Amino acid sequence: MRAMRIAGAILATLSFISNVQGSPAGMTKRFGKSGDVIRGVNLGGLFVLEPWIKPSLFKEWEGANPQVVDEWTYCAALGKSECESRLQKHWSTWVTESDIATLAMLGINHVRIPIGYWAFTVKDGEPYVQGQIPYLKKVIEWTGKHNLNAVLDLHGVPGSQNGFDNSGKLGGIHWQETQENIDRSIYAVEEIARIAAQYPDIVDAIEVVNEPAIWGLSKQGIIDFYKRAYTSFRQIAPHAIMVIHDAFVSPSEWVDYDVSGWENVILDTHTYHVFVGSRLTLSRDGHLQATCQDAVNVRNFNNKLWTVTGEWSLATTDCAKWLNGFGKGSRWDGSLPWEKNGPVYQGATCSGQNSIAAWDSSTRVFFRQFAEAQMDAYEAGSGWFFWNFKTEDADDWNYIKLAQNGLIPNPPTDRHYSRYSLDSNRWNIKINSPWCHE
Repeated sequence: MRAMRIAGAILATLSFISNVQGSPAGMTKRFGKSGDVIRGVNLGGLFVLEPWIKPSLFKEWEGANPQVVDEWTYCAALGKSECESRLQKHWSTWVTESDIATLAMLGINHVRIPIGYWAFTVKDGEPYVQGQIPYLKKVIEWTGKHNLNAVLDLHGVPGSQNGFDNSGKLGGIHWQETQENIDRSIYAVEEIARIAAQYPDIVDAIEVVNEPAIWGLSKQGIIDFYKRAYTSFRQIAPHAIMVIHDAFVSPSEWVDYDVSGWENVILDTHTYHVFVGSRLTLSRDGHLQATCQDAVNVRNFNNKLWTVTGEWSLATTDCAKWLNGFGKGSRWDGSLPWEKNGPVYQGATCSGQNSIAAWDSSTRVFFRQFAEAQMDAYEAGSGWFFWNFKTEDADDWNYIKLAQNGLIPNPPTDRHYSRYSLDSNRWNIKINSPWCHE
């Protein structure tokens, strides 16, 4: 997720699966207990810290130098004993059974649970602490108790696969620089698979690495990792679907990649409207219309490989505090340097942008339309996971609060502006709405 993300607007996904047989390709099982449409949320900020999700964890370092910007520097600054003490409290309170019960009542059928490699392997010199697994198992058990399913997501790997703070360590992309990094990543995948094998009726999928950044990695190295991960975890949790991320690449980059023979693999793509200028600068109608092409793209990719939009939100500004990184401002109001060298438009302000209480009636109508437009688009594929289930301050990223205030359909099928019938053949959707026409 999120900080300084290139992923935002572009559904640039893998057509390398064009040679796999089936429609969608290589899929022999359905998703979870509720059919084959994923309507889920991410439990972000639990096992991988992000300053913007829960700013209170990082507030004491505001303005400090050197800054604490991610989980690595958080633990390095505190020392292992104090870091573990604070994180034990955080792990026991950030996701509660009440949260899971609320999500079930809101019509959610899946949760995606990000976790870092350091929950499974920490070597000398790494400041991370462990102790996450009992809490992870508790969340999985609550998920099953409330009749939801879970996807376990390896969100950060040794050396960082993208340099984002949400990989555990902000900075360079060093994942592929040593074989040890790859081996430790596979070990983490295998440990996740062992947990999945303990809960075969609850954990139905494993994402083997989140958001590997093609601009800092070898494409062949990503391919090799996916192949090795497929073989490794299939031996441990053969029931689980494997989720692979699109690595932010265009389809033309993958035309020669054949994964013929693979079964039960999902493609994960992430779509945001705030991390690249081409979408951040859109009008409200422009945001709605942009979902039309997203729907076409995800529908087409889904006919080759089951495609899930694993992250999206209602944000149309990057005004959430520290969304772009700890201590950093926003492009929207010009407090973060970017290509426009100023605000999105003269006088643009972040005041009230992230607070439902500050939104007038027309803004509320727009966000309801935007939620439905995105749900429709991503259900032209195999479904979606909203980021995030909740936040401390940023309401446009808080699924529970948005749904409870009528800004997201509750349940997700209760749509007022839907562009297609939810009972139609989802593999041949005709896109038709106030914003899109085929």
